[in-house]
Amino acid sequence: MAESVKVKAEGSVFSVKKGTLLSDVIPRLKLSKEPLFARIEGQLAGLETPLEKDTEVRLVYEGSDDALDALRHSSAHLMAHAVLELFPDTQTGIGPAIEDGFFYDFLRDKPFTPDDLQLIEEKMRELAKKDIPIQRLTLSKKEALRIFREMGQKLKVELIEEKGGKEVTCYKQDGFIDFCLGPHLSSTGRIKHFKLLSVSGAYWKGDEKGIQLQRIYGTSFFSGKDLKEHLLLLEEARKRDHRKLGPELDLFSFSEDMGAGLILWHPKGATIRRIIEDYWREEHIRDGYEFIYAPHIAKLDVWRRSGHTEFYEAMYPPLLSEGIEYELKPMNCPFHVMVFNSRQRSYRDLPLRWAELGTVYRYERSGVLHGLLRVRGFTVDDAHIFCRGDQLEDEIKKVIFLALRMMSTFGFQEYDIFLATRPEKYVGEVKDWDKATLALEKALKGAKLDFQVDEGEGVFYGPKIDIKVKDALKRSWQCTTIQLDFNLAERFDLHYVGEDGKHHRPYLIHRAILGSLERFFGVLIEHYNGNFPVWLAPFQAVILPIADRHNGYAQSLDKIFKENGLRSQLDLRREKIGHKIRDAETQKIPFILIVGDKEVKNGTASLRVHTVGDKGEVNVNEFLEKVKELDKNKSLTMKI
Repeated sequence: MAESVKVKAEGSVFSVKKGTLLSDVIPRLKLSKEPLFARIEGQLAGLETPLEKDTEVRLVYEGSDDALDALRHSSAHLMAHAVLELFPDTQTGIGPAIEDGFFYDFLRDKPFTPDDLQLIEEKMRELAKKDIPIQRLTLSKKEALRIFREMGQKLKVELIEEKGGKEVTCYKQDGFIDFCLGPHLSSTGRIKHFKLLSVSGAYWKGDEKGIQLQRIYGTSFFSGKDLKEHLLLLEEARKRDHRKLGPELDLFSFSEDMGAGLILWHPKGATIRRIIEDYWREEHIRDGYEFIYAPHIAKLDVWRRSGHTEFYEAMYPPLLSEGIEYELKPMNCPFHVMVFNSRQRSYRDLPLRWAELGTVYRYERSGVLHGLLRVRGFTVDDAHIFCRGDQLEDEIKKVIFLALRMMSTFGFQEYDIFLATRPEKYVGEVKDWDKATLALEKALKGAKLDFQVDEGEGVFYGPKIDIKVKDALKRSWQCTTIQLDFNLAERFDLHYVGEDGKHHRPYLIHRAILGSLERFFGVLIEHYNGNFPVWLAPFQAVILPIADRHNGYAQSLDKIFKENGLRSQLDLRREKIGHKIRDAETQKIPFILIVGDKEVKNGTASLRVHTVGDKGEVNVNEFLEKVKELDKNKSLTMKI
């Protein structure tokens, strides 16, 4: 008698013959809509998957994130299929789904042109209309290697040799075959709404000393409406690009003479940074933090002891001085730990909350540097909390509430929270990891916050909570991270004297609210499109005299404003007033005050609000008080 297995799906439990394909089970479920995939024991799988043991199946339908990822993965294969039909001598690399789209890497002597992208997209549509079945193949490693060697696909051969087991899975559609875990859609005909976006350089396996490839990016959706909306968002994102707005607004720059990934903050950008830092300090003082400062380098032995040399790859080569190796700091943690160890601590001292705006240096490959978002030198709004076990949950919740309060003040009202668990490479004992993960989960539940589990995405020394805010274009940005660490306390032998007179290990919480100030500034620029709210604007008002005879009055206004803490600017250029107004609007200054004969006579000013327009003649003192109120309240509107 054939062996049977039990299957649980959609609330039903039944037995089927071992090896039965999931697709053959689907008709028994009497579903109202067609599933695309399934999750079997948590793993995404195609409907062609054989059921080999008792299992629970969760079906995946169009509209889910899983389905969208699979659509985009299938779209990447469709693109590679089209490329090989048009340019058969091309070598194929990897082609995953990514956030908001997909890419595929190709090795080809000639660079792809915009015309080539158009041809590839047209060929994709042709292949999609053919509704070619997409088949999953299970091959021996030897057979897979033979197939790809005969095809001349050397990069695929290399991947199979490195990653393939005794058996490998491939996906085939007509004459195209790819080494891939899948799953994929059932046919190319399901891929209807897509767009190729751009081409850029990429390194094979991320090694900048390796082969240079060409990476074609695209996106796809299940509906034309979703694709159209996404393309409009991409266009808006291009307009908001901080790399374009930053120089236009004179906020920051880079210099090749100084080195890639190193930022020069201009006076206006530095003003915004100072405002951010002042607010950051105020909020931390309010929450019971103290501030410390640490050097920018330390002996390499410190980083060996902390585990960074073993687990952290973005460190610069050591500096040698008087026979001693020093390291530019990639993290602030060991310095804070050493302050803790500088004297004996008591249970009565805890919790200790120490914060630092600490500048760190990390070697990022030139190919991944991206404006302010990925740099080599940046400042982290770092802090470490040393506490007892009975204080842990409250301390984690305090950090979460501090983060949400600050993000709301900066104008970020929407966010997603993730609990990132133990990665493949880690330090410490599994039991400690489980204990730390449970503590973070308990704090999130205690704070009554929804969260998602991000499997395997913790840092090497502990699990973490990540808070990703959504900007004006609904894009997610990683900012706040809260990490629980058992590693450093052990490695640096941290202890405090407990109420029982014995030594105990403190719990160590690493946390950053804004993350990198540079990256956060880039996010702010794009979120506001450079139209900063009054409390963040580098200049809150500009005064424009119409003619030279009005300069004296304009200067008196500027003096009054500055004495009252208003960040005002005076434009005394001998330009037409229309030209001055256009420049002020281009620089996105919130309030433009125009003064001429009437205003001088009345002791007033004519007000123009950026993005709103003319507001007419205003009393100067009333205007000043309203702006001061907007500034004090950190208002996100310019209603005046």
